This record gives sequence, structure tokens and C-alpha cells, in this order.
Amino acid sequence: MTSTAVQIPGYVVGTWDVDPTHSTVGFSVRHMMVSKVRGYFREFSGEIVTAEDPTRSSVTARIDMDSIDTRQAQRDAHIRSADFFDVANHTEMTFRSTEVRTDGADWTVVGDLTVKGITRQVDLGLEVNGFGPDAYGGTRAGFSARTEISRKEFGVDIDLPMDGGGVVVGDKITVELEIEAVLRTA
Repeated sequence: MTSTAVQIPGYVVGTWDVDPTHSTVGFSVRHMMVSKVRGYFREFSGEIVTAEDPTRSSVTARIDMDSIDTRQAQRDAHIRSADFFDVANHTEMTFRSTEVRTDGADWTVVGDLTVKGITRQVDLGLEVNGFGPDAYGGTRAGFSARTEISRKEFGVDIDLPMDGGGVVVGDKITVELEIEAVLRTA
């Protein structure tokens, strides 16, 4: 292991599958200029490869855009429409890492996020939560990540102005990931 790897207690090299039943892909956005609406995607998959040198690790992920859930069916249907995600023509959101950086205890995963056919580079602030055995004889890893993106940069540029100023839906989207992954066995 490199000196970087020593900084991660219990670090395990391997290929991991994201466990969707123990993971969350969530977001929040300013609503009506006074509060935030939270939501998540129910269907997603991902692969994480932890390398001997953690900065050479990688991640790929796919999110089913039709699985959006903000706890309000009418709003979810509108978000799936051409006004927002245009799910009829863009069924998936994807992420593919291009770099992993560390500055001491702070980790960043840089990658290409594609939404509605538009790809932009995003930086995910990463927290490595740990590695360890599970109750079924396998090995698990946990990660938390967060970023902020502009929905308009991904072609989700609908503006719904409010009387008196402001907009119904803000431009900045906070993306929050809680990921638990299972080490593949040979």
C-alpha cells in the first residue's frame, strides 16, 4: 500500500457494486424562494474500483430518471416532462469519474455527469466512511459525497417566475449521496 492508502483505516482494494437497498441518491432545491424540496431516485446502479493507490480509484454510475421521487406524484410527473428532465428522450443520468484527489483528509472525486445528453465536469466532495465485514461473510464499504450543480447548465432551464420576483424552482441543486457498496467475489 502507498502512504496515501495507510490514511484510510481498513482500506480494501477491489471492485465493488453499489447496494441500492442501503444507498441513497438524493437532492434538494430551493422552492418558492423560502424553503427546499428534497427528493431522491429509487433506481440506480454503480461500480466502484478501489485501486492500490486510492487516487487511481474510479466510479461509474447510472440513474434511472423515471425513478424520481419527491413525495408528490404531480410534481414528479412534471419533473419527468420535457419542461425538466424529458425522461421520454433521456432515460438515464450517468456519472463517470476522471480523477480522485486528496488533500490530507479531504477527498474529491472529479467526473463527467451527463443529464439530458449534456455532460459537465463536477467535483464531488467525498467522505470515506469505512470498510469492513458484513453479516453475510462479505465485505462492505461506505462513502458519502456531496456537490452543487446548476440545473440550467444541464439544459433544465425552465423558469417559473413568481409574482413579486423570484422563481418557483431555484437553479442550484445540492446532490447528496450515501453509498454502501459490496465487494465482488471472484
